[in-house]
Amino acid sequence: MIKRSFFTLTRPKLSYDSVEQNPKKPESINIPSNLTLLLNEPLDNTKKLLIQKGDSVEKGQKICLYSDSAEYVIAPVAGTIRVIDAYIDALGNTSTFLVIKNIQTQTSDTKAKTYDLKEDIASADRYLRNLPGAPPFKKLADNKTKINTIVITCADADLLSTTSQYIALNSMDKIKTGARILKNIIGAVKICITVPQDLNIQGEFDSIQVFRTDTTYPSNLPAMILKNHLNMILPAGKTPEDLGVCFICAEAAASIADAYETKSAGAEKIVTIIGKQGTRYRVKATIGTPLRKIFDLFSIHINDQDRIIIGGPMQGISTYSPFHPVEPGMDTVIVQDRDEIPEICDNACVNCGKCVRICPANIQANILVRYLAADQYEEAADKCDLESCIECGLCAYVCTAKIPIYQYIKLGKHELKKLRAEA
Repeated sequence: MIKRSFFTLTRPKLSYDSVEQNPKKPESINIPSNLTLLLNEPLDNTKKLLIQKGDSVEKGQKICLYSDSAEYVIAPVAGTIRVIDAYIDALGNTSTFLVIKNIQTQTSDTKAKTYDLKEDIASADRYLRNLPGAPPFKKLADNKTKINTIVITCADADLLSTTSQYIALNSMDKIKTGARILKNIIGAVKICITVPQDLNIQGEFDSIQVFRTDTTYPSNLPAMILKNHLNMILPAGKTPEDLGVCFICAEAAASIADAYETKSAGAEKIVTIIGKQGTRYRVKATIGTPLRKIFDLFSIHINDQDRIIIGGPMQGISTYSPFHPVEPGMDTVIVQDRDEIPEICDNACVNCGKCVRICPANIQANILVRYLAADQYEEAADKCDLESCIECGLCAYVCTAKIPIYQYIKLGKHELKKLRAEA
């Protein structure tokens, strides 16, 4: 719900959506004939591929491109590799996608390959990166990372989504089990859990510290939780892990509990779908399922120039194909009708100051966007605190000139990282 103030000098208030009382179980979608997996590694013609078109894979099999690959995906089904090709994301990063032809006789209950899982970070990183919820095991396995505090987030970070809240209501015992496993794996001292103020969670939390988060956006973002509940300020250019704090979503914690119980990697992802009329749906789909299959399930017709947003309305990123697959970290998908898409433009900033007044990080976004539009990324970081931005998107929401400030910032951070890597 959005409340706009009559007085322009006060801030508009955006409230998080609450999960419905006694929510229905997600609609389950049948495993499609073809599933697409995105692998965060580019193809290299100078290396010999470990996999080829036509190769058979088992359900739960770990798939790498090369013998020295650090990246992998887990096959969510048994089948045959049909396609291996390059994929370019919204920021221009090149990676690889695989298409697996599914053996039609299997179901989501078909037994998967089991692993020799141990309660240590190396074992978890070796097999469980692609669990539903996308736990950050790769980052945690870095020897330079020392985590003292784990924060399980049962509060959804963006507007409209209720995925984390639904999982918290229905899988709290698994979340607690996953949290304890994480504590042993990482060696953390403290476990915390974020719960929205209006979410009624039954039962005891034992030694887990509970943070009741505010219903006003962006109070559920990691930087705000650090500030409001852990008395930490996230320095510019740093991540919560640099401060010894690891944020893991409720679905990832529950998936970890399941993985250690079954010694295998689950592949059933819960996603909140927002249709063109604002209707909310909830679906359970196998990772790799094309979004088109989900839209068909709910009779959501996609026309030319309709917009498909992966993520919430404030932080989401558009995809340009209804065949984009369900990914481990995908919580929300929004479909906007082409006639309802908000206008954006390349107008000059009118210096109304709304973006400055609303910014939680106190950044002069009106000046920052000028540097970013001129591709002056180092100057944007040095003079306008580009790296202090917490990427809440409020600046773009209130912009009188309809400048896509949030997208400028996302691209600016990406380009700055590339520049420094090249240097």
